[in-house]
Amino acid sequence: MSRLRILGAGAVAMLLALPATAEQLSLGAISSYLNSFETASGEFTQLNDDDTISTGQIYIKRPGRVRFEYNPPEQILVVADGDTVGVVDGKSNTGPEAYPLHRTPLKIILARRINLGQEKMVTGHTSDGTTTTVRAQDPENPEYGNIELVFTDSPIELRQWVINDGSGSRTTVVLGALETGMQLKNEKFVIPGLEDAVIDR
Repeated sequence: MSRLRILGAGAVAMLLALPATAEQLSLGAISSYLNSFETASGEFTQLNDDDTISTGQIYIKRPGRVRFEYNPPEQILVVADGDTVGVVDGKSNTGPEAYPLHRTPLKIILARRINLGQEKMVTGHTSDGTTTTVRAQDPENPEYGNIELVFTDSPIELRQWVINDGSGSRTTVVLGALETGMQLKNEKFVIPGLEDAVIDR
């Protein structure tokens, strides 16, 4: 699933003015924050494998839907429609590359209800005095990889995630301020050309 690396790559600085000190957030507080909204949108910044930077807009609609729109000159679109993750390359004449959502760590934060207290889900929970990082995996399928979520406090905000997928790649997305609670139609999360894709379930 190497093309899932376009969801973000490399070690990215927070690009934020962070508080000097912050308490470690509890798993319960983080779960409550993530469950407090079903929709969100905002800007994201990505450092690519070749050290170039890409930017764009992200749209989230739980359960199961996310859309990454990349700014020019990129011609990439990434969409999860609730079941499948599709990678659409505007420079290609072929259909999208498609992967089952349930085989990616991204499904953890796109669940209908997020419970980080679930047994064997969280494998790391640390604070550096500025941010809290939680590393989570699918308890039933740890071979699918994990996701590291980075939060700031006062108020709690999701600022970054790092996906370590089952193929060994490490991908990072840095988020700007998220606007939550807006209306997002399901049509926004349709994967163009999905009917032509081959998906290994």
